[in-house]
Amino acid sequence: MTPASVADIKSALKNQDQKALTELVLRLARYKKENKELLSYLIFHSDDLRAYLAEVKEEMDEGFAAMNKGSIYLAKKTVRKVLRLANKHIRYTAAKEAEIELLLHFCQGMRKAKIDLFRSTALQNLFNSQLKKIRSAISSLHEDLQYEYEREVELISGLAD
Repeated sequence: MTPASVADIKSALKNQDQKALTELVLRLARYKKENKELLSYLIFHSDDLRAYLAEVKEEMDEGFAAMNKGSIYLAKKTVRKVLRLANKHIRYTAAKEAEIELLLHFCQGMRKAKIDLFRSTALQNLFNSQLKKIRSAISSLHEDLQYEYEREVELISGLAD
């Protein structure tokens, strides 16, 4: 069975009444944790992006704090876990500024964790690819915002070299 297209689903949802829509959304939320998290963001946090980003950054900091720096393998696993968390919340917000803020915070967290990037090519490539993503997202912003974010990127990348 092939799923319906988004356009078909949209037209079918327009024909539903309020109670049926509520039931559909609640049923959808029961089956996947990500669906529930996205609905929570849309309902409770989408009006205050700054506070939401602060919560996500705090969660990322906790991840970096729990990192085992004794083993580069375990540090890599933790870094990837924190990056997955950041990318998940970037998808939820769907805002370029949020993407830049969270990826900058991720890169700063890697620098603060004092991980030797040169000991691991994978970590070094991961860090550089995030900087590339940040620069790509910055290019789509207004010029005034671009300047501020570019300065932060240069500070982080200057430390990496």
